[in-house]
Amino acid sequence: MPDDSGQRAAAERSRADDGAASAPACEQLNERAQLFLKRVVERYIEDGVPVASKALASEPDIEVSAATVRNVMSELESRGLVRSPHTSAGKVPTELGLRLFVDTLLSVQPLSLEEAGRVQQELNPDRSPRELADTASRLLSHLTQMTCVVLLPRQNSAVLRHIEFLPLAGQRALVILVLNDRDVQNRVISLDRDYSEAELRAAGNLLNSEFGGRSLTQVREALFASMKADKDRMDQLMQAALNLASRALPASEDKAEGDTEYLVSGEAALLEVDSTTDRVRRLFETFTEKNAVLHLLDQCLHSDGIQLFIGQEAGGELFEKVSFVGSAYEASDSVTGVLGVVGPTRMAYQRVIPAVDLTARVLSAALRPTDL
Repeated sequence: MPDDSGQRAAAERSRADDGAASAPACEQLNERAQLFLKRVVERYIEDGVPVASKALASEPDIEVSAATVRNVMSELESRGLVRSPHTSAGKVPTELGLRLFVDTLLSVQPLSLEEAGRVQQELNPDRSPRELADTASRLLSHLTQMTCVVLLPRQNSAVLRHIEFLPLAGQRALVILVLNDRDVQNRVISLDRDYSEAELRAAGNLLNSEFGGRSLTQVREALFASMKADKDRMDQLMQAALNLASRALPASEDKAEGDTEYLVSGEAALLEVDSTTDRVRRLFETFTEKNAVLHLLDQCLHSDGIQLFIGQEAGGELFEKVSFVGSAYEASDSVTGVLGVVGPTRMAYQRVIPAVDLTARVLSAALRPTDL
């Protein structure tokens, strides 16, 4: 059963990396102001309504007058950490206030043993990378009750483990490709002549010997170099093997490899982000058109630990009321993809951050079964 040390470490890394700018701002606040900001954010996350000074003054551990509360709240507002959505209304945290809260004041809540056990159980190492990514997407959406996005493993980093050819009628052959230990792909290719079963077996053995264990990118480069070599000096078996391989391996421009794909689960949760119909519609369109989402995922792909984007940090006005919590996941000791959740800025960060972190770590372990 996984412990929660990795969850705490990831949250600490996130606050250490993203909180460099927030730390000075927090240090400028005295303990009372920090406590008030923390309570405003926590109440707003829980209730979704502005927090009145009178409500804060009534809390048992805030032993000051309502006038003192109002003065501290005015200080927080002057620093741009809270604001009043309406005249005479209570206060809500700004994006800057939420950022400071997450970076310096947040206490994460590890998943329960039951939840952590379910993540461990459902991300079964015996499944293919695609199945694991799909399961992780649905599982994380269920844990957080938010929209989950998973950037699929990129095939350019796939490693050729085994290739095999089986003869079919009509100058065709069935190609069986094994990538990254468990990702099995079958495809039918057309041939320029009839090959016997022995010829196909010998070609497969030669390709496995020459190229097994290399990434598809490296295999293509080697194939291209070999095909430019002096064919008169190349024996018949090698020529046949190279010809078969050039037809069998997916081309770099194929969608299966060249196009970045991601899975989305729990899209209906986007309806909770904003009551404005037009904004919700545009959010749905954004997830369909990919570009803005891929920009977010790419930023996580090249960063360590949990990455958090609040409001317009996530990509402009459309994401004004949206936060994204994401983490890269690994396979074969290299970053492979990204998973994360999209939800309202008033999401329960203390639970979402550990859920994303644990799911990413368990998914990485499932994609590297030898590490278990």
